[in-house]
Amino acid sequence: MSGFSELIKSFDKTRDYMRDFFIYGYKVRNDFKRKSSRTYDDEKRRVESWLENFLRYEDSARGRKISICVDSGHIHENPLYQAYYSKSFTDNDIKLHFFLLDILRDKSPLSLRELTEELDKRFGILFDEQTVRNKLKEYADEEIILTEKHGKTAYFRSSDDSAEKLFDEIKGLMDAVKFYSETQKFGVIGNSILKSLGLKNDLFFMKHNYIVHTLEDEILLKITEAMRQKRFVVLRSFSGKQRHTANPTENENTVLPLQILSSVQTGRRYLAGYLPDFKRFNSFRLDSIRSVKLTERAENYRLIQEKYEKNMKKCFGVSFGERRDSGTVTPIKIILHIDEKNEGFVIERLDREKRCGTVEKIAENTFAFTADVFDPFEVMHWAKTFIGRIVSVEGGCDAARDMFRRDIYRMEKMYITNKINEENTENGESENKNDNIQ
Repeated sequence: MSGFSELIKSFDKTRDYMRDFFIYGYKVRNDFKRKSSRTYDDEKRRVESWLENFLRYEDSARGRKISICVDSGHIHENPLYQAYYSKSFTDNDIKLHFFLLDILRDKSPLSLRELTEELDKRFGILFDEQTVRNKLKEYADEEIILTEKHGKTAYFRSSDDSAEKLFDEIKGLMDAVKFYSETQKFGVIGNSILKSLGLKNDLFFMKHNYIVHTLEDEILLKITEAMRQKRFVVLRSFSGKQRHTANPTENENTVLPLQILSSVQTGRRYLAGYLPDFKRFNSFRLDSIRSVKLTERAENYRLIQEKYEKNMKKCFGVSFGERRDSGTVTPIKIILHIDEKNEGFVIERLDREKRCGTVEKIAENTFAFTADVFDPFEVMHWAKTFIGRIVSVEGGCDAARDMFRRDIYRMEKMYITNKINEENTENGESENKNDNIQ
């Protein structure tokens, strides 16, 4: 029987587990349907070993829930990076890594055959040439080693670049890497550079740092590669409506990736793309995508991209609504009353956040926001942040306006109930005080 190991072979499985059990925190042990309960225990122990100082345990009627609890403004390093440093390797991977770099350290170019013979001579291990070739190709793709042709024979040598050399030559580069390690996409690369030199980010702390994005970076890397090559991808994802169910149903779609969108309100990231099977544009949350597989090139990429750019001018957020790749839009108009003398900041915000809409002053202290959009629901979600200043809502669709009214009535009912409870509490306290006086 194999023993427990903190190392992992499949990052996809670890990402799903960390997301469902430790980030969203809506699953418990009984919801784990993959293999046996022992597998759950092993996965749980593995993640706890990475994140032991950042976990919160909560008991409920369904069982114990475990979630990550961390203030990103008080940590110098994203703790989720640990998942990337736990990948398992075969014995040959480890040996070839150190043996090849040691042989190529003197900068002399060597052919595949010469490297294989040198491995046998120095270390007494005869590797198959194909195994060595695959490892050399992997490192050449990552530019750890360089390839040069002499006639028909390929020769390999180590790269002259190193982190130590670049840090010495470029002033301020170390500070830039520290900043990059916690703020940008693929920040784990900057973090790994620092780790290789025994350094830490001791300069920058981010108040609003969406640390869970790093779990999407492997998916994002494949998507950006497909965008660079103008290729279609096959996405396996689950619906956002099923996000909090124990076993969300997976969907498979062929998509042409066009742009990565990021919400400034929630920090969520989305893939916007074209679905040829449905002849429409759509968006997918990156944290709902389980896998990405690159397929054929898009011959009409430029034409689709032009249509996308045209349609994006009618998107208030990331939704293209229930529509095809070309069609009508829904006009919506919201009248707001804003005190121009004392609430200039509200007018500035309205103008700053109007996106594809327009703002017009139609009377004293009265402004009109108008937009032609594919999905009026997105506009109504934003409009609710101006509660108390909304005079009327015109256009859109009946469902969006009904939802807006229901939310207002629910909020009114909630506040009235809370107010009554507060008044009853105050009255009770007063009666108790009077009883004490008597």
